[in-house]
Amino acid sequence: MNIKPIGERVLIKPMKEEEKTAGGIYIPETAKEKKKQGVVVEIGTADDDKELPVQKGDLIIYSGYSTEDLEIDLIINVSDIIAKLE
Repeated sequence: MNIKPIGERVLIKPMKEEEKTAGGIYIPETAKEKKKQGVVVEIGTADDDKELPVQKGDLIIYSGYSTEDLEIDLIINVSDIIAKLE
């Protein structure tokens, strides 16, 4: 299935969290700290036809308050992106 975000939205694939520590201790789901990192899979188009500040494949940090969770990936507004990781 191809998903194309509409407007200034970005489709991302959230990064998997580690299930155990470096010492081999497994972390229960309730104790995990949720990291808001992901990889940009697809980008929409800016309302004024300008290029968005991220490209496909960029590693980003995002604020997760206004998101739509999909079973595959996540769609967020560009304004929810906090930083691009390099």
